[in-house]
Amino acid sequence: MTTIILLIFILGYLLIAMESKIHINKAAIALIMAPLLWTLYTLASPETIIQANTAAFHEFLSTHPDYISLTKAEQVVKFIVNSQIVNQLGNVAEILFYLLGALTIVELIDIHKGFQGITDRITTNNKKKLLWLTGGITFFMSSVLDNMTSAIVMMTLLQKILNTPQDRWTFGGIIIIAANAGGAWTPIGDVTTIMLWIGDNITSGHIMQTLFFPALISLIIPLWLVSLKLKGNIAHSDTPPLSSSVSASPTPKERNYILILGILSLLAVPVFKSLTQLPPFAGILLALGMLWVYTEIMYNHQKGLPTQNQYRMSYVLSKIDFSSILFFLGILLAVAALDAIGILNKLAVFSDKQIHNVYLVSIIFGLLSSVIDNVPLVAACMAMYPVISPQSAAQMPEPGYMLNFVKDGTFWELIAYCTGTGGSLLIIGSAAGVVVMGLEKISFIWYLKHISWLALVGFFSGIGIYILQKTIFGI
Repeated sequence: MTTIILLIFILGYLLIAMESKIHINKAAIALIMAPLLWTLYTLASPETIIQANTAAFHEFLSTHPDYISLTKAEQVVKFIVNSQIVNQLGNVAEILFYLLGALTIVELIDIHKGFQGITDRITTNNKKKLLWLTGGITFFMSSVLDNMTSAIVMMTLLQKILNTPQDRWTFGGIIIIAANAGGAWTPIGDVTTIMLWIGDNITSGHIMQTLFFPALISLIIPLWLVSLKLKGNIAHSDTPPLSSSVSASPTPKERNYILILGILSLLAVPVFKSLTQLPPFAGILLALGMLWVYTEIMYNHQKGLPTQNQYRMSYVLSKIDFSSILFFLGILLAVAALDAIGILNKLAVFSDKQIHNVYLVSIIFGLLSSVIDNVPLVAACMAMYPVISPQSAAQMPEPGYMLNFVKDGTFWELIAYCTGTGGSLLIIGSAAGVVVMGLEKISFIWYLKHISWLALVGFFSGIGIYILQKTIFGI
C-alpha cells in the first residue's frame, strides 16, 4: 500500500506540473489526491500504520482506554480518524486562515490602488537607475506582500514605461529574482516562510537577521551583472496602461490610508505573535477585522458615492483567488498522508545516511523548487525533520549535527532561503515567474538562456554570504 500511495502522489504531482498542458486547474488535482491518499492509508495493514506511528498510536490508546477492547484494525481506524486527520487538519488550517487573511488585506490595498502611490514615484529615464529602483522596490515590497502581487504591480509599471520587448523581458527577469529573494527573508514574505514560522521552525526576528544579506546578495549580483550591459535612456511605451479591475480611482488620501494601514497590519502580526504567543492566524484575522471596520466607516461617510464605486470588504473577498487556497489545502493534506504512512521519515533517514550535510540537502531542495512547487517541498522537509530541542540534540549520537534541526537551526534557515530563491532558476519555478511569463509572454527558453544563469549565480552567492556570516559572526 505504501508503494501505491507514493505512485499516486507522484502521478498527481506530474498532473499538477502539467497544468498548462492538460488545462485542468491544479487545485482540482490536489483536492482529489488528498482524500484518495488518506483513504488508501486507512486501507493499509494495521501493522504498517502502527509501525509508522508507534509512539503516537500508543499515546492515543492510553488517552482512550475504551478503544483497547477493539480489534487492531478498529483501533487503527479510530487513531486515524480521531487523532491523525484532526491534528493534520488543524496544522493546515493555521496556514490557510493566515493566507486567507493576508491575501484579503493585499487585495484590499490593490483594489484601492494603494500601490500606485509607490510606483508613481518612479520617474527616472535612465535604464540602469530604473533597473536598480524596480529591483529594490520589488525586493522590499515582496518581503511584506506575496511575491505574485509584487511582480504584478512592478511588471504593470514597466509595461507603461518600457517600449521594447527585450527591455521588458530583461527587467521582468530581475523582477522575478527580486520578488523571490524578497520573500525569503521575512516570516510573512512567502508561503514557505509562513509555513516555517507558523510551525515554530523559525522565529521572525532571527530569520530576518540571518537571511537579509544572503537574500539581498542573491538579487544584487544579478542586478549588477545585468546593469553592466544596459546603456542609454528609456524608450517610453506608447501602449496604454493595462486595464484595472477597478473602474474608478479612490482619492489619493483614501489610497494612501489603505496602503499604510494594510502594510502596518501585516507588519504587526509577528509583533502580535511574540506578545501574545497566539498563532499568527489570530493576529491576521484581528487585523483583517479592524481594516474591515475602517473601510465600512469610510464608505458610510461617503453618502453620495455610487454603490458600484464602493469597494467594501464583501467585494474584495469576491476577488480572492480561492482556488489557490484550495490547492494549498489539498497538497498539504496529501503530503501529510505521506508523512503518516512513514514515507517522509524513510526519506529523511536515507538523506541522513547518504548525504548527511544540511547545506547539500538544502541546495538540492532549492534546485528542486525551480521545477516542483515549493509548498509541498517545505511541507515534506518539516515532516521529514521535526524540530528538536537543544537538550534532545545534546543527548543524540551526533549532537553537533542535530543542532541544525533545533528552532532557528541552520537547516531551517537554509531551507527558507534555498526554496525561496531557488524558484527563480526557471521561469515556471515560482508564482512570480509564472505571472510575469503570462503578462509578457516570455518564453521558457529565452529565460533559461538569459536569466537562469543570473539567478543561479545569485543563488550560490547568497549561500556564500550565509556561510560567511556563520563563520565570522556566528549568525
